[in-house]
Amino acid sequence: MSRKLRLTALAGALAMGLVACGGSGAGSGSSAAASAAPADLTIGVSMPTQTSERWIADGKAVKDQLESKGYKVDLQYAGDDIPTQGQQVDQMITEGADLLIVAAIDGTALSSQLQAAADAKIPVISYDRLIRDTPNVDFYVSFDNYKVGVAQGTALLVGLGVLNKDGSKGTATGPFNVELFAGSLDDNNAAFFFNGAVDTLKPYIQDGTIVVKSGQTSIEQAATLRWAQETAQKRMEDLLTSSYNDGSKVAGVLSPYDGISRGIITALQNAGYGQGSPMPTITGQDAEIASVKLIDDGVQSSTIFKDTRTLAAQAVTAAEAFLQGKKPEANDTKTYDNGQKVVPSYLLPIQTVYKDDIQKVLIDSGYWTADEVAKGQAG
Repeated sequence: MSRKLRLTALAGALAMGLVACGGSGAGSGSSAAASAAPADLTIGVSMPTQTSERWIADGKAVKDQLESKGYKVDLQYAGDDIPTQGQQVDQMITEGADLLIVAAIDGTALSSQLQAAADAKIPVISYDRLIRDTPNVDFYVSFDNYKVGVAQGTALLVGLGVLNKDGSKGTATGPFNVELFAGSLDDNNAAFFFNGAVDTLKPYIQDGTIVVKSGQTSIEQAATLRWAQETAQKRMEDLLTSSYNDGSKVAGVLSPYDGISRGIITALQNAGYGQGSPMPTITGQDAEIASVKLIDDGVQSSTIFKDTRTLAAQAVTAAEAFLQGKKPEANDTKTYDNGQKVVPSYLLPIQTVYKDDIQKVLIDSGYWTADEVAKGQAG
């Protein structure tokens, strides 16, 4: 089955409830949209970049699922350039989009565009990355991002042997030298991931089981602008030079994303890890195929699987509700305060993937094939 078909395979399987609600304006869909056929409606989909495998998958999944229901779709990628994304969203509004689905590069940089959308009564769905500092966000679809961080911190402890996979106490006692990495500070999710992980690790840092040898424990110190692999590699190289030039070894690295993990791995391998000394326990996120192969090969320890097929399907469900003059079902109405309002949200579950989970979680579900895992490349 092709990657494109597999990304849409779960769309019909998700049956998300819709709650009818009266009213008009942004967030309810216009009366014209509510009475229009899907073929007469256009949905603008703004994605941040094509440098990350997952955003390519997300964009295709959202587009394919919307088109399968008859909607016209304007899908744009912004190349990780904030002004480009702003211009693209402006253009979608000018050209008459009936609804916007936006995964923001910088969650604070689209206020003027979203005000224009509100003025035109165009509902806005924030996709995976919460758009901040504007009241003009009508719904948020994502995963439980604090739990992602908790899962990453737990996976690090499991990889070190401090915990077993079932959560029971492991046999390893440490102390273990660990370094912390975070995502991009302009992405609202980065703080949720980091806080969830650090809260999980904090008792082990306090009792000396884990030692952050560099002393860099704040999110500002650990941040990786734009989640860039090269930036992560450079920081890991700098950490090795500044904090591990005394012969001590890194035992674990908290990484919030597979691309960052691959940068960290490159720096460690260049320093001799995995050859004369063991590779540290390294976490990740997004189950990118190159990293799944690294996990299968015993190089990366784990990743957090967030099924983009179900996220896309939930975005489509929410979009249809708005376009029918209804409000989407939310399962969280308290957590995601964007600085102007608490945005009603639908949060999806996550799964931690270790080597022995690849078959059941990723291959049997049709997300990746065995051949793709073996090659480390999408077919």
